[in-house]
Amino acid sequence: MAKLLNKQRLLWSLLPLSAMALDLLSKDWILKILEPGESITIIDGFFYLKCSFNSGAIFGIMQNASMWLRASLFIGAGLAALSYFGWEFYKSGITKAQRCAIGLILGGALGNGLDRLFRGHVVDFLDFWFGSWEYWIFNLADSFIVCGAILYGIALLLDYRKSKIADNA
Repeated sequence: MAKLLNKQRLLWSLLPLSAMALDLLSKDWILKILEPGESITIIDGFFYLKCSFNSGAIFGIMQNASMWLRASLFIGAGLAALSYFGWEFYKSGITKAQRCAIGLILGGALGNGLDRLFRGHVVDFLDFWFGSWEYWIFNLADSFIVCGAILYGIALLLDYRKSKIADNA
């Protein structure tokens, strides 16, 4: 039984590693085909690939903060999140949906974390427009984190609902 659990954990480890690798490869590809600020139209008026650097946090928050403040906060918050989700990812008793969600969050966090560590900023390139409103430019890591967080919330709610139904039965 212990060997089976170790094999399953090893296989589940491929999810965050694959998400991280896909994110980093997509950023390298963008940097090869576009200069910073340059864009390519995919769907006119809606979707573009645009090479952009974000030295701040999500949605460009803290772009103008000092490098030391940003580094301290990113390292502290990043280590705390990776520790928590890493522990959650490998503990037994969580559902496959929760493990999948956490794997996406970990992969995205690792992708953006490595980007910050080695480039000093995150490479963003997915640019969506809705009429005259431009959504924030983001990357695959951001997508993995958001999708993972949504999936994790849904999985927790469904798990809670199952436990309430079982309690009432």
